[in-house]
Amino acid sequence: MDGETVLAALGAESQRLYERVCGIPEREWDRPSPCGPWTVREVVAHLTTAVGRTGDMLAEPEPEPSGVLVTAAGYYAPDERFSPRSNDLRVQTAQECAAAYADGRALAEHFDAVWRSVTTACAKEPPERQVRTRHGDPMLLSDFLVTRVVEVCVHGFDVAAGLGHQPWPTGEAADVVARLLLDGRPYDRPVTVSGAGWGRTKFLRKATGRLPMSATERTAAERQGLRRLTLG
Repeated sequence: MDGETVLAALGAESQRLYERVCGIPEREWDRPSPCGPWTVREVVAHLTTAVGRTGDMLAEPEPEPSGVLVTAAGYYAPDERFSPRSNDLRVQTAQECAAAYADGRALAEHFDAVWRSVTTACAKEPPERQVRTRHGDPMLLSDFLVTRVVEVCVHGFDVAAGLGHQPWPTGEAADVVARLLLDGRPYDRPVTVSGAGWGRTKFLRKATGRLPMSATERTAAERQGLRRLTLG
């Protein structure tokens, strides 16, 4: 996917998330999310950090060309990045970040400022721009941005569920995530399991672990192109 398309998807999905949480009552921020042990507040804090890392990487020197770049799918390999130790640190960081804001509205406004700053900075970069992730992976900026769209879209499912709302993915972000899950092809026809077709949102929720997927369903979905990714 080209960087301009991915960047537009990140902006659209981040704007949607901000709009859905900026006006909720303060008590709603402490509702549990399905991404335990995080609350809604802590999921949004995690997203603020995750999106903000892009700006931090752009501020660092560009990696020396190595010829071996990690792809967006490769970023989700089941290695140390998703080990119990790394996940514990991820949980702790989000909890500490959430506690640093006076209230949920302040966190929402900061998230809004962060994504806008990041998308503005990324729009100025050339298509071949490389970055190095905090895990040491050299990646094209456009591929890393795919992972940020995944973060905001998929954890947006967690925020929506925690608030008791219907999922709200934008079409732009849903297309980016679907293409990643389907090895580059668009979700142009429903994944069919036992004669029933899943809509794109249901497919995304099942494929990312936000709805249960039986072994039979997964086998059927993989026959239709679904690839396994390690997601939080």
